[in-house]
Amino acid sequence: MRITVLTHVDAEGSREHDVVVDQVAEALSQLGHKVSILGIYADLSKLVSGLRRRKPELIFNLMETFGSGQLGLVGVAGLLDLLGFPYTGGGPGEFYLQEDKALSKKLLAYEKLLYPDFAVFSADADLETGGNLRLPLFVKPLRMDASIGIDAQSLVRSVQDMMKRVGYIHKKVGDAALVEEFVEGREFYVGVLGNSQPEAFPPLEMDFSGLPDDKPRILDSQAKWDETSLSYQNTKVVVPVLPEDLRARLQKTALEAYRALRVRDYGRVDLRLTETGDIYVIEVNASCYLEKCSEFARAAQEGGVDFNPLVQRIADLALERRQGK
Repeated sequence: MRITVLTHVDAEGSREHDVVVDQVAEALSQLGHKVSILGIYADLSKLVSGLRRRKPELIFNLMETFGSGQLGLVGVAGLLDLLGFPYTGGGPGEFYLQEDKALSKKLLAYEKLLYPDFAVFSADADLETGGNLRLPLFVKPLRMDASIGIDAQSLVRSVQDMMKRVGYIHKKVGDAALVEEFVEGREFYVGVLGNSQPEAFPPLEMDFSGLPDDKPRILDSQAKWDETSLSYQNTKVVVPVLPEDLRARLQKTALEAYRALRVRDYGRVDLRLTETGDIYVIEVNASCYLEKCSEFARAAQEGGVDFNPLVQRIADLALERRQGK
């Protein structure tokens, strides 16, 4: 097939893009497809003309944002729908749910899935609350991902510190603040692949044991991106040895959350397991990061699906969905 890998670039005229773009393009080429890469910063006309010129039979959508903002996925997916091109991953609705974490939690509640109790603080609106919150609390942007606005100060143990952090989110990130009860426990990532009959891959676990006792057990922006930081160097994703019943419960919860938020083709569900055995849904990531060393690709490999077949399966799922299968 003619497949265009669609991605964002950091500035107008730049040719630089995330390594995952080259990995996916190479996999598709090795699978026999005719592949092009289209990188766009904030030029709508270039996006439209670039796609119409290439006439792809499928768009492998790796666009994470549009322009300088962090919230462009809904618009890009909507445009692809209007242009009539089939594409992988989430649509406008799925990405809207992913961006609005409070709305996502309400849908999880309808499905009777556990999630941290929360409240939303907007800069220009009254408080929206999910109940009486218990300290400690975790404060993060309502709509951002990739750990934007999350650091060691995100975990607060007093109302005064909570309000300071809420103000920080408003001023520095420019978003509403999501305040949720902090769930102590083990952190798991479950990759899910599929649509009508999705399958959950074996759970991976974030190992925080290398952190000093005074460091919060959270995956903040330093732990994700700053290779020189203590958090990055002392956290790692591992393949845990789990009792079969626990593994099955984690996968079942991930599948239920995946379906509840209407995730398409592929995604990753982040969970926390408490000492009492309760499983909480922390995040549901539609069209999650697909790089070869990512949690999703590693989980797929643990489930017997190597990277090239994984990429092909995502492409197949998108086309099957388009054809109503």
